[in-house]
Amino acid sequence: MVRKKKRTAAPDRGPRPDHEVIVIGAGFGGLGMAIALAQAGIDDFVVLDRADGVGGTWYANTYPDVAVDVPGIVYQFSFAKNPDWTRTFPKGAEVRQYIDDLVVEYRLAAHLRLRHDVILREWDESKQLWQVGLADGRTLTARFVVSAIGAFVEPRLPDIPGLDDFEGHVIQTQRWDHEYDFDGKRAAVIGTGATSVQLVPALADRVEHLDVYQRRAIWVFAKPDFTIPQFIRTAFRIAPFLQSLVRGVVAAAVEVGLVGITVYGKQVAPLTLIPNWACRAFLFTQVRDRSLRKRLTPTYGFGCKRPSVSNVYYKTFTRPHVDLVTDPIERITPTGIRTRSGVERPIDVLVLATGFEMSQSPAPYRRRPVRGRNGFDLADFYENSRSKAFEGVCMPDLPNHFMVFGPFAWSGSSWHVMVENAMRITTRLITECRSRGASSVAVTDEANDAFFDFISERGKETLMHGRACVDANSYYIDKHGDFGFLRPTTAYQSTRASRRLDMGDFAFQYGPERQSPTEETGRQEVVNR
Repeated sequence: MVRKKKRTAAPDRGPRPDHEVIVIGAGFGGLGMAIALAQAGIDDFVVLDRADGVGGTWYANTYPDVAVDVPGIVYQFSFAKNPDWTRTFPKGAEVRQYIDDLVVEYRLAAHLRLRHDVILREWDESKQLWQVGLADGRTLTARFVVSAIGAFVEPRLPDIPGLDDFEGHVIQTQRWDHEYDFDGKRAAVIGTGATSVQLVPALADRVEHLDVYQRRAIWVFAKPDFTIPQFIRTAFRIAPFLQSLVRGVVAAAVEVGLVGITVYGKQVAPLTLIPNWACRAFLFTQVRDRSLRKRLTPTYGFGCKRPSVSNVYYKTFTRPHVDLVTDPIERITPTGIRTRSGVERPIDVLVLATGFEMSQSPAPYRRRPVRGRNGFDLADFYENSRSKAFEGVCMPDLPNHFMVFGPFAWSGSSWHVMVENAMRITTRLITECRSRGASSVAVTDEANDAFFDFISERGKETLMHGRACVDANSYYIDKHGDFGFLRPTTAYQSTRASRRLDMGDFAFQYGPERQSPTEETGRQEVVNR
């Protein structure tokens, strides 16, 4: 229930921007935000993306056998459930079709601005507007900006000597070359993360020889991937509540497996050994060679890094033309890769599965600055300060700026739960700002600090801070030692918090010369339901 005090007439909000809202990124986060804005009655918005199409990571990643690594029934919006997933773990093409269907169903095409590369976001305090600079030299203005660039921003090139000297073909997994013919070629893959778990078995089927260079092994468990019978899909379509029921059960299972082990690992330390033993047992069934099995076994505990699933990854290394190389790389030569032991392995094509720059690191914002009020610079913030962001969405010195994936935003159970929470918070604050006639809104320092104290205290109990994770080098932990990549709470807690915003945690500004709202301007008291 919302109780309002008497409101005076809203003052002029200042210059009219090009758009009321600019959303940056047309992946799940950006499209979800666009849907939420439209449903909230906010029509003056655009979604900018530098790519030629929508989908974000699903548009960029088209490498062989790319697929969802969680069950598809939880990898979707709660308000747009797809009854037609053909597999438990949908392939990339199905996910892209789901995304395209969202654009059509919610009539988003008119709001999309593709091939719009944002290189600058800068807050103009005098005009109470955001200046959004594009790579083509144009500048757009907006009252509100939503950053939906995702967790993984830029493909990361490995810092290995000689990479530029290689005379063969180089392919990054995020920019797959579908024209290249792998038949009869000697290939090398650098990296053994989640991408390689999917890619390596598919690539092994095509090449004459494959070397896979591993720095750290990854925990992999059997993948319960099966075709979903037509009668089940029909039942989901006819009786949607059945799919909702199954989705709830699967989401709970995923949350126990990911959040329960990772977030509460120190509290339930003996239980973390169960998935550890299960993965080891699965590896034993796939690889009988003791030496190879040892090299494929991580030296850190289960849950310290994101585990993966595959029925064929481990077994691929038992094939006679596939070699697992754990000797560190010394340099890349014009014709191959030389390791520290002095062995040089010739190759024709080099595949880089070396990950991404994270959105919560300084590097992306050095090249594409984000500057707020009071001299705030997002790159400097991530470089020098602990990552505080209210509910993973707002920062005090970034007024009218919202993040779909900020520090402590993702509960880990479902990406879409996190997106929907950000959608709920963002549209609530934009709507409140508009209804008050305010020119800007920002979370207060006090509320931001209180959230950080709450969430960082929870983070101290995570598995990441235990001895089992010393050797993990996990991106879950940032440079300041905070568990910022995941939210150390349940999805239920994060969703509940997004529904119970207290407007007393936010400062509204009414024009360039006025500061925080007074009682006469109609500050609202929100009563938790």
